[in-house]
Amino acid sequence: MKFCPSCEVRLRKSETGLVCGRCGYSVAGDRPSGIIIEQQDSEFNVLDGTDGKEALPTIRIDCEKCGHGEAVWWMLQTRSADEPTTQFYRCTECNHTWRDYS
Repeated sequence: MKFCPSCEVRLRKSETGLVCGRCGYSVAGDRPSGIIIEQQDSEFNVLDGTDGKEALPTIRIDCEKCGHGEAVWWMLQTRSADEPTTQFYRCTECNHTWRDYS
């Protein structure tokens, strides 16, 4: 972010570079300085399919879908920091995933 040296207003992008909206001061150039962050097109999966099952702890709990009595579990902070974490379960038999907000 650059500012006008005379009136200290933030310079805005234009076709020729950066221009002050108040006094008309301009800086030539087609590329503003700064950090450019490129966004990657990828999905974020905490646990995809059977990935990481051997590293996660298991718990005795009935699956909501098939009734199997064992699942792996993990916790994530899905809401604001002053609220409790969300606990996720995945059945070791049918891979059905559900969550517990308590």
